[in-house]
Amino acid sequence: MNTKKVIVIVSGGMDSATLLYKVITDGLEPYAVSFNYGQRHVKELDYAKTFCSSLGIDHKVVDLSAILPLIQGSSLTSSDIEVPHGHYAADNMKSTVVPNRNMIMLSIAVGYAVSIGAGTVYFGAQSGDNSQYRDCRPEFLDRMDRVTSIANEVLVHIEAPFIHMSKTDTVKLGLKLGIKYAGAWSCYEGKERPCLRCGACSERAVAFRDNQVADPLLTPEEWKEALQIVEGVV
Repeated sequence: MNTKKVIVIVSGGMDSATLLYKVITDGLEPYAVSFNYGQRHVKELDYAKTFCSSLGIDHKVVDLSAILPLIQGSSLTSSDIEVPHGHYAADNMKSTVVPNRNMIMLSIAVGYAVSIGAGTVYFGAQSGDNSQYRDCRPEFLDRMDRVTSIANEVLVHIEAPFIHMSKTDTVKLGLKLGIKYAGAWSCYEGKERPCLRCGACSERAVAFRDNQVADPLLTPEEWKEALQIVEGVV
């Protein structure tokens, strides 16, 4: 097993982009994997592809769209459920939970790691995800890490280095690493431009505001509106 070879789950968003830069900075050899599970915001995969290409990283997209009928009931996978607006902490954000999503993705990523001799699967969950997503919590990742040692003869660890960090902290790290966040997509709506109002957009705006940097993905007018929304002005 090559201890420097690792798998990084790349969604196309800011957390996984930061994670990818971090493992490269740490001297590791990342192999990126993304998942199409029929998400409404599937355009994030285009961002993931472009981002990985710019870094010269091997990138694979796993098509899981066939399971879409089996993971309904989420506003991210069901077209008849509207994406809620507001912050992740709000109760209405529960509709963005996709049943068992991260367990499915991590299981496949671990299988990929075993097949190419990688010792670790890196996952970009951060503390802001904990309020709504059980499969982003430390206890879940700890147990997934333990079960992989039972499921395979080859030991593969699951690491989530941002699990106790906020989105603001991960963006702060990313800015230090020189990441161009214009190449990372967050909005759950998946339209041509960010909606500025969903949980992902709100959390993103707060992170850039707290780092005193304008979101490079947005136009100046959109950035002004995003700030007004998170500050409750509009």
